Amino acid sequence: MAKLINLSEAASLAIHAMVLIAKSKTHINVNKLAEQMGASRNHLAKIMQQLVKFGFLKSVRGPNGGFVLNMAPENITMLSIYEAIEGKIEVHDCPLDRQICPFDKCLMSGLVKDVSIQFRDYFSKNTIADYINQ
Repeated sequence: MAKLINLSEAASLAIHAMVLIAKSKTHINVNKLAEQMGASRNHLAKIMQQLVKFGFLKSVRGPNGGFVLNMAPENITMLSIYEAIEGKIEVHDCPLDRQICPFDKCLMSGLVKDVSIQFRDYFSKNTIADYINQ
């Protein structure tokens, strides 16, 4: 079955991991996160490294180590996490990013552009703090 919008597994894991870490009262390690999310530990570990690299998380070593937020949850938008993993969202008039179209009117009627803007706006308005009490 085809999906119009497909959120990558990496972006989804990153967003979910960030909320779980924000909800945690202590450091939380990658094994515990992978178990809670039903994810591959190795894949999640790579994603966590990226989140540390971008400054969202701090990694603490040792037996009681793990990850903690490196900034206030209300300052971390879902968009910033998504773009750290996937790159900046680009909105184009043409879904194929073409300069020349053989038609007078877009066959998609701007739907792809509208959905992209709606997705970007939703992710920019929602922060990790919005999901801590859920």
